[in-house]
Amino acid sequence: MGKTAFIFPGQGAQSVGMGKDAYDAVPSARDLFLTADAQLGFPLSSIIFNGPDEDLKQTVNTQPALLATSMAYLEAVRGKGIVPDYVAGHSLGEYSALVCAGVLSFEEAVSIVRARGEYMEAAVPGGQGAMAAVLGADREALAELCKGISAEGHVVELANMNCPGQIVISGSAQGVAAAAERVKEAGGKRAIPLEVSGPFHSSLMKEAAERLAGKLEQASFNAPSVPVVANVTARPVEDAAAIRGLLVEQVYSPVLWHDSVEWMIAQGVDTFVEIGPGSVLSGLIKKIDKSVKVINVNSLESVNSLETVV
Repeated sequence: MGKTAFIFPGQGAQSVGMGKDAYDAVPSARDLFLTADAQLGFPLSSIIFNGPDEDLKQTVNTQPALLATSMAYLEAVRGKGIVPDYVAGHSLGEYSALVCAGVLSFEEAVSIVRARGEYMEAAVPGGQGAMAAVLGADREALAELCKGISAEGHVVELANMNCPGQIVISGSAQGVAAAAERVKEAGGKRAIPLEVSGPFHSSLMKEAAERLAGKLEQASFNAPSVPVVANVTARPVEDAAAIRGLLVEQVYSPVLWHDSVEWMIAQGVDTFVEIGPGSVLSGLIKKIDKSVKVINVNSLESVNSLETVV
């Protein structure tokens, strides 16, 4: 028997109206959205279901909104009795994976990611940081190019190793612009600027990471019920204290998504179930290995078709 991994999306997957079908039809999913509203002290669910899009796109709202929506669909999936062999999430999605594995309670996680969004937005003034997706570049060559530009005083670093031929870079606006102009030197075809509010997963986020460390110290972490593959190491982490430390590092370290997926496949995972809005991770996994099965759970309808495939 092949193994199954549950994977959870990060920022960029959000859309107004996500999760409303689960809210309407699954009582435990509705409870999650109402718990998030109560925990945060404002009607997050109203922003999720009704917008406006500008409000949902703000990092401080996007992060708890995606966590709540992914967990709402997870509630629906749990009704099907499917238990994963591994869990993982992309950046913010790692918190969804940790709630899924029982490491953090939903209440604590939603409060942490709201704070994480605040700290990340505050770390670098608007317009001073940037991110871009580089297509077709060689990882080592792109890392060398970024190192050279950073040495000239304009920080730019590898931020997300997404899949073959797609690496996101992050740093100062000047650094990212300089690297984007020179991607052909690293074998890249082009760089596409990303619509983000800061240089996430770069060393410019160290201040946000320090503030997050204080917040994480106050939260209770349990040992995971299922191995959680961490973004920072692309390996499972099972010790509660180690998980806390890696979440701090994750804010300013590259997301090793490509490596994480390859590692899980090497362990025998042949089915990936992406739980949450959009289908970004499913697309990346198909580029990493076409032979594995990828299932999207981003609506109640897709939950109901699960039994036939897993």
